[in-house]
Amino acid sequence: MNETKSGNHFIRLRRGLPRVNAKLAGNEPLAVAFLGGSITEGAGASDSEKTSWRALTGRFFKERFLTGEVISINAGVGGTTSTFGAHRLQEHVFAHGQIDLLFVEFSVNDGRDREESIKGMEGIVRQCRRLSPQTDICFVYTAADKNLTGELPFNIAVHEEVAVHYDIPSVSFAAPIYEQIQCGQLLWKELANDGVHPNDIGHALYALFLQEFLVIALLPGVREDDGQNTLTLPPPLHNQNYEYASMTDFRLADHPAEFYVNKLEDEPLMNWRFNTEHLFTDVHHASLSFSADGQSAGLLLLCGPGTGIFEYSFDGSTFHQVNLFDEWCLIAYRPVIAMFPLPAERTNTRIIIRNTGLKDERSKGTELRILKLL
Repeated sequence: MNETKSGNHFIRLRRGLPRVNAKLAGNEPLAVAFLGGSITEGAGASDSEKTSWRALTGRFFKERFLTGEVISINAGVGGTTSTFGAHRLQEHVFAHGQIDLLFVEFSVNDGRDREESIKGMEGIVRQCRRLSPQTDICFVYTAADKNLTGELPFNIAVHEEVAVHYDIPSVSFAAPIYEQIQCGQLLWKELANDGVHPNDIGHALYALFLQEFLVIALLPGVREDDGQNTLTLPPPLHNQNYEYASMTDFRLADHPAEFYVNKLEDEPLMNWRFNTEHLFTDVHHASLSFSADGQSAGLLLLCGPGTGIFEYSFDGSTFHQVNLFDEWCLIAYRPVIAMFPLPAERTNTRIIIRNTGLKDERSKGTELRILKLL
């Protein structure tokens, strides 16, 4: 393991980027995917495809290292955690073909549940190494009010557990931002008015930090993949990690006529650039079911101004109500996941979803909109 600290911020080189080094040595096309939340998607930038840290990184690869093609995949979805990241990895990343480098950014959106964060980040790593063992992975830790502390912030520390376990390089944007704030060299609010999403200056600074890592990791002869650089997966940190997580079509669920296929047309939408086709009902007690063969299951829902309360049951046993309405629902529809607590042992379970006809007092309706089965 190779630990490197550089300049005013922390770089952990560890395994490095052997796949990318080999690609650069042969001047081959490079496919880079960015999996994360709104900061990766480009929120705060004046033009997410030109001035975000993601876009600037893709440009850096082409200008500094390559004369060939650079394929840059935006797999950022605002407001989402590593749990959802593990479930959408196949559809939003590997559906594009062979990926040479995967950046993973969830240190801001992951919450205080250490176990869930481990399951999400480890699930991404193990799934990636199983589906595409040659893909290099790098964790990125962006800044936010909660990540700007003198000690190692909670979410970054949890992600570092996974990075160390799998020998994955990591780059902290939060550490140098904090150091420069302490030295009086910058004000955080001048980089991110809301304390989370960087403006163009902040995105450019993030890109600069990442470029410093890339220059070190991609020096000629540094850990090139000679074809013998095989990876073996160590035992998991958490046996219920999301290595086999995926999103599946809602049409796989058995549903009656009270549900019908719908799309968002005139309704406000945030945090979702993809197809909005979904299964819709607002009928009291309308129910559907689907089978889950594994250790976890859930739904990807569109929640917004008209969202109601639904309930779920395992194999027809006790029903449990779920109210996902929050302050963001007042603004627009957005993707929200609901994970169900299945037994620890893998088993085939029939999950029943039922619309209660009830709603939060702030909601305008009793809708249930299902985008995907998880």
